[in-house]
Amino acid sequence: MKDGKKNFEIPRPVFPKRAVITGGMPYGNKELHFGHVGGMLVFADTYARFLRDRIGSENVIFVSGTDCYGSPIAEGWRKKVADGEFSGTLEDFVRGNHEKQKATLAAYGISPNLFGASGLGRTKEIHADFTQVFLKSLYDKGQLERISTMQFFDEKAGVFLNGRQVTGKCPVDGCNEKGYADECAFGHQYMPENLIDPVSALTGERPTMKPVTNWYFKLRDYEALLSEWVAVMQKDKSIRPVVWKTIAEFLKPPVIYIKREYEEKYLALKDSLPAHNYLEEKKKPSFTVEFQKLSDCDDACRVLTENGIRYRTGKTLVPFRLTGNIEWGVPAPVLEGAEGLTVWVWPESLWAPISFTQAYLEQTGHSKEEWKDYWCSKDAKVYQFIGQDNIYFYGIAEPAMWMAQQAAAEKTCDPADGELQMPTIVANHHILFLDKKASSSGDIKPPMADDLLNYYTPEQLRMHWLELGLGQQSVSFMPKPFNQELLKAEREAIENGTGEKFPDPVVKNALLSNVYNRIIRTAFYTAQKLNNNEAGILPDAAPEESVLADAKKAVLEYERHMSKFAFHQCTYVLDGYIRSASKYMAKALMPDEQSAEETAQVLANLFHMIRTAAVLLHPLAPFGTEKVREYLQVDERIWSWDTIFEPLTAFTEKNHVLKFLPPRTDFFARHESQFASENE
Repeated sequence: MKDGKKNFEIPRPVFPKRAVITGGMPYGNKELHFGHVGGMLVFADTYARFLRDRIGSENVIFVSGTDCYGSPIAEGWRKKVADGEFSGTLEDFVRGNHEKQKATLAAYGISPNLFGASGLGRTKEIHADFTQVFLKSLYDKGQLERISTMQFFDEKAGVFLNGRQVTGKCPVDGCNEKGYADECAFGHQYMPENLIDPVSALTGERPTMKPVTNWYFKLRDYEALLSEWVAVMQKDKSIRPVVWKTIAEFLKPPVIYIKREYEEKYLALKDSLPAHNYLEEKKKPSFTVEFQKLSDCDDACRVLTENGIRYRTGKTLVPFRLTGNIEWGVPAPVLEGAEGLTVWVWPESLWAPISFTQAYLEQTGHSKEEWKDYWCSKDAKVYQFIGQDNIYFYGIAEPAMWMAQQAAAEKTCDPADGELQMPTIVANHHILFLDKKASSSGDIKPPMADDLLNYYTPEQLRMHWLELGLGQQSVSFMPKPFNQELLKAEREAIENGTGEKFPDPVVKNALLSNVYNRIIRTAFYTAQKLNNNEAGILPDAAPEESVLADAKKAVLEYERHMSKFAFHQCTYVLDGYIRSASKYMAKALMPDEQSAEETAQVLANLFHMIRTAAVLLHPLAPFGTEKVREYLQVDERIWSWDTIFEPLTAFTEKNHVLKFLPPRTDFFARHESQFASENE
């Protein structure tokens, strides 16, 4: 006790024994744009790399893959073939995009254990088999129902229209996004007949509607359980509020919003509507009609439409469609004689990470059944990294289906070890492009991830995206080479004679390329100078206690932030620690004025700082930190958190020789284009 106060350490976070990390699956109709990488996959990769270091790489499986099926892909292929831009089969089209996506991930240092493809090769076979098991299990538990709905039909083309083959306006109140057959670009779900102003993508005609019958999951039955889950998440400080707040928005009674101008019409026919409550909200331009049952709300929508009353529906749980009649899809099990159906792409993409886990285990000589050790064991956790647009699917539909499977755990998981575990959802807010929401299907087209590598190194981009704070709010990505307004202003400044140049926000914080680089090089060159300009010798002196204490403080602070997925806070810890090391070096290292023993002690301190920063940076900037390890000439044990507080001498013999560092060697280089822009 000191000054009457108790001294205590904040308890360190507890991590699972095993973990699965998933990254949302990109569609197989295109290459990766920057949002796929910078808005989600970089974060999943960083956490996967951290856990490999923290709990052992053998205990971590990071899976993602190409979402191969669905009407967006089939329609994209059809258009390219029609326009003469592609001549291969639909599978050829998907395979080409899958290989490009894999190459892009490799270029960014994104390291899934398996980046599969739901419609290609062995992962296709395993995924199809698991789909059969999963859906039959839901059916056996009484969690599926057949529902006849109206589907869009193009009379001119003579075909049913699926998914992206219909466009219109989303009917959900407050949403101005483009709508498709039964979901909008924001992921809002609605019945097809509620889509506003539908148009066929095939002919440009307004489609009619004809009845079809499909299998649906009884999602609405899980409203109470989902509400309980939301209450649990609210108490967990590591769960971002955007997750539970978004889920909670759908756990309300179904409502219809009607504009005031239609109030007289509504009053004239309100008695013909199913039982409902009229909610008076005088200050709003519309009034609200609330129902107890979704079917009553749907019936009311039809009555309002027939009487020319415009309306919007509220967010609510609707039966979750599982099957469709699109040919390009995973075959659905034959249930009650219903043949020829395929599984809608969104549901099967939710359990694809399980089948991909099975595929990875098989590839590595394990039994596929070991997937239960990762998805069902209470010693394990599943971390799902997604964008906020997909919370409905990963935060509502998926957990509800997991809850349904728990009704008979012996059919899906080891009954002695638990049930399908609820995922930990890590949802980022929107990453904007030049202050606008960018979408490959919208008006603002985002740059492709590969295009950015013409101007930046992968690690410059990784560090920038991680420090944006997307876990807290939507943030704009403002790359200078793509910012035409900024470039124009800079050209005008040059023409006006002021010569003003504007910084690039992506590389403005040169922590690694300037500060950390300088520390590493100075330490190596000084060690080489002490050894007659030969390869340096690592000092055998132990780091000073104050240096060890500062390193431990940074490690523990970083660990706490990482356990809460606060990646931007981790970058702040690194920024402070590395800049502090730079200040120490400038003050303490004076080889021309010190004895060899004094310089060796300073170098021992510096190499501990370099080693600590490298371990903390390893998940964020893997290329440069592996180069640091190479020149330190130590093995991969350096990354393990089992020895994170140990100095470098714990991994070396006495008089350990460092790799010779040639002049002007960079560990975290700038992109060559950045040197050219400086000389213009």
